[in-house]
Order: sequence, then structure tokens, then C-alpha cells
Amino acid sequence: MPDGAASVSLRIVDSLGGVDAAAWDACALVPDAQGNPFVCHAFLKALEDSGSVGRRSGWQPQYLLAEGADGTLWGAAPLYLKGHSQGEYIFDHNWARAFEQAGGNYYPKLQLAVPFTPVPGPRLFARPGPTEGAVRDALIDMLAKIAGDNRLSSVHATFCTEQEWRRFGDRGWLQRLGHQYHWSNAGYRTFDDFLSALSSRKRKAIRKERDQVRREGLNIRTLSGAEITSDHWDAFFAFYMDTGGRKWGSPYLTRSFFDILGATMADRVVLVLAEADGRPVGGALNMRGDDALYGRYWGCLESHAFLHFEACYYRAIDYAIAHGLARVEAGAQGDHKLQRGYLPVPTYSAHWIVDPRFRRAVADYLERERPAVESEIRDLAAFSPFRKDGDAG
Repeated sequence: MPDGAASVSLRIVDSLGGVDAAAWDACALVPDAQGNPFVCHAFLKALEDSGSVGRRSGWQPQYLLAEGADGTLWGAAPLYLKGHSQGEYIFDHNWARAFEQAGGNYYPKLQLAVPFTPVPGPRLFARPGPTEGAVRDALIDMLAKIAGDNRLSSVHATFCTEQEWRRFGDRGWLQRLGHQYHWSNAGYRTFDDFLSALSSRKRKAIRKERDQVRREGLNIRTLSGAEITSDHWDAFFAFYMDTGGRKWGSPYLTRSFFDILGATMADRVVLVLAEADGRPVGGALNMRGDDALYGRYWGCLESHAFLHFEACYYRAIDYAIAHGLARVEAGAQGDHKLQRGYLPVPTYSAHWIVDPRFRRAVADYLERERPAVESEIRDLAAFSPFRKDGDAG
């Protein structure tokens, strides 16, 4: 083990093909990561091998590695060079516009993130031990140096952990808050247990929605592992392309990504598939961590009342309860999640702006934005569907 950051050398590689999977995961899948599947070697390499990241998508891998003199991997960071701000879910388009109107070049920039994945998790990977803090600090400082040395406008660490967010702040990075919606398992034994915790009106509304889906006559299955076949992936890819084409015009994930995911991480996949008369008509893709289910993609080819809520939210809750998972993370945006038991939680990002004048402007903006976001989270939480004292249910 190295004595400290001085014993570690840092370098960039443009592929995980030459990085040992076990060594990467020893740094990424630490206890605080809670088995987050999106930071593991297999998931990130699937994005690479399928062509989902790279020149086509504008997410150029630039993985930052921290290695000892003997070649041992002591830390890493999933870093990407980008010429746009798509697929990030932490929006900086106004920053880009302002910088370019002032005569600067906002792009290219560096993104420390899991591509197309608004799932909170670690971004500074380090092997557990007495030097992990020093390794993380070395990664942070090197990210800023890379941007400055290469005349890049900025580095953005999105959906990092709160602990990392504070560490970035201590190293002089700008801090930003956002929010998304998570469902928490309060030891429920059944879905009805969960419903009993809601106010009477919200409980009735959810039961009505689920009853309507049943009356649609759909066969809805939850599949995982070897249960998922290539035909299932064909169907889901059609759902994904339909939703992506309607919402953002250029879906990133290729068809081969899902085959690779099924071949390498099938035990982490939870696929909800809806069929009408034997025809796949809609579905939702989730990934499972050690204590959480992460909702990722949804799509449908036919309109069925409340199928979105059933496939994405209620089936996810069913699965979490049945498997003793602590929470369901439903992803970015969507205030409609609130009334279905998913409550607002803060998300964190950190930003290194190279130009000092632009940095001051962004810092001023964030000083005003953070309390507004905190207030929004409190206001949204006030509309919680859970029973208040005095509600007899």
C-alpha cells in the first residue's frame, strides 16, 4: 500500500479494455457504493463495447487511473470528454450560452459521471484503507489540472455522493444541489402494508390505477437473470427507441448494449414486461444494487391506462418489498412520482470552472440557486401522500 498520494501516479486511458475488472471494482464497489451497478467495470465497459459511448454519442472515455509503482490500481474516476451537454440530467446549457456569448469556448468540457444515468453514486473511486482520502484528493486535483493544462472550460462531477460533494467543496470546487424522487421501504411486508401508510385519498387513487391496469387485460411479468431472452431485449429495445425518439430525438444506447448487459449483468437486471394477447406492448428496465432498485428506462408501443405507473413505480415497489430492498430510486424529474410514495431527496454535483471571471459568475448563481432548491424540496415534501396525525385511514 502506498504511503500517500505522493506514491501514486495518475494517467488517462481511453478504454477499460486494459484495466483489470477486479481491480476497478475493488476501488468502485466499496461499502459506501452499496453495490451500485452503474459504476462497476462490466456496466461501463458494456457502454464502450456496444458503441453507446465514443465518437458517435460524443461521450469520449478518458478514464483517470491512480496507480502505485507496482501497477496496483488504487483509485479511478469515470471521466468523459464532451462536446455537448446531452445525457447529463444536470443542466448547464445556460452556462454554456453565457460563456460563449462572452467570447469563450464552453466545449469541449470534462464530465465525471456515468453516461446517460442520473443515479447518485460514487465518482471518486479508491481502495478502502488509510490512504483512500489522499487518493481521492489527488484525483480531484488532477481533474482540475487536466482542464487547465488543456484549455478546457470546466469539469463537472454529476450525481456524486454527498460525502464527495463536500470533499470537492473543500478543494475549491463549486457545489450545486438538485433533487429527484426515491421510495423508502419502512419494513413493509406487502404492497397493502405500504398503502396503509398513505392517506385514504391517495390509497384509493393508487388502488384505482392498479385496478384499471388489471381491467386492461395485460399480462405483466417481472423477469431477471436467465429468464430474460434475446426476444425480450428485442421488445424492450423497441420500447426504448420509441420513448427516446419522442423525448430527446437521439437515443444513446445501441441494441448490442442490451445483449452485453444481459450476458454480463443478468443477475442485476429486473425487467418488467407487459403483454397484450401475447404481444409485448410496454416495459420498464431496472437495475438492482445491494439495497436498492434503480429505475432506468421505460417505453410502450400502445396506450394503456396507467401502465406507466404500474410498470415503473408499483412493480418496482412490489419487487423491493419482496426482496427486502431499502429503497427504489425512480430517476430524474417527474413530480407525479410524489403522489405515488416517492419523496424528494437532494442530489449533488460539483463543478470546476477554469476561467476566474466565469467562475465568479457561476458561483454567484449557485449561491442563489441552492437555497431555492432546498426550499423546493421542503415544499414538495409537504405534499407527501403519507398519512398525517389524525388521519384515521
